[in-house]
Amino acid sequence: MTVTADPGHGWSAWPAPAKLNLFLLVTGRRPDGYHELQTAFRLLDWGDTVFLRPRADPRIHRVGETLPGLDAHDDLLVRAAELLQKEANVSLGVDICIEKRIPAGGGYGGGSSDAATVLLALDRLWGLGWPRDRLAALGLRLGADVPVFVHGHNAWAEGVGERLTPIDLPPAWYLLVDPGVSVPTAALFADPELTRNAAPATIPGFASGAPLGNVFEPVLRRREPAVDAALVALSQVGRARLTGTGSGCFVEFASREGAEAALSALPAGLRARVVAGAARSPLLDALGQ
Repeated sequence: MTVTADPGHGWSAWPAPAKLNLFLLVTGRRPDGYHELQTAFRLLDWGDTVFLRPRADPRIHRVGETLPGLDAHDDLLVRAAELLQKEANVSLGVDICIEKRIPAGGGYGGGSSDAATVLLALDRLWGLGWPRDRLAALGLRLGADVPVFVHGHNAWAEGVGERLTPIDLPPAWYLLVDPGVSVPTAALFADPELTRNAAPATIPGFASGAPLGNVFEPVLRRREPAVDAALVALSQVGRARLTGTGSGCFVEFASREGAEAALSALPAGLRARVVAGAARSPLLDALGQ
């Protein structure tokens, strides 16, 4: 269900911000088959809105439509609520609906952010009072990107993305382009041309402005002409980058004026927008933390 305002009595609204990966490296592979990654997460002042209405019975009810082809019980919103309900051993339930703005498959972390928002908001609404680290560990069971949204700070990440070091990032504005395509993450990791042994980066090196890149960019450019076209268009206005393992592309600017000017210079027909980088998650403000 896509809603445009608070859906009514008893509902509360909670932000679920998008993120960017300012770079993304694969530095090796673990014995369990998972890849070792390095990235820097930048939270954005733009995203979805999750609406929740507590129930006195234990039902977890998803209001409205899920993504096409997605069963309701595979929805991360529902899975997050069910997991917290089970682990906390609570008999309360919740109705859930969402206003989606973050495009699926874009690498902006929409599903992970939605799940993190459900965990944090239900912790409040159900009166659990769990420590943040405990909620983050629960979130990791739902997806590698969920913990960064639970903690709510820009972060340097390693491992599968779960080892987080908070970092301060300067104010910035981002010109985003959504090519509107999606490639399964497993297919990208399995691509024979993916660089899996990149030299590890360091926080000082990143902070100095060294262009670290995204190892999935050449793979996606080869597989998806729309991604290549978006990056070509963005390269005319700045240093074009890919976020995560999705198709979303972006350029960073020091001012809103610079980003808006670049937006106006893009070819017609691109799905593009300007959004601000966030110093921390707007969800923390909604929680009063």
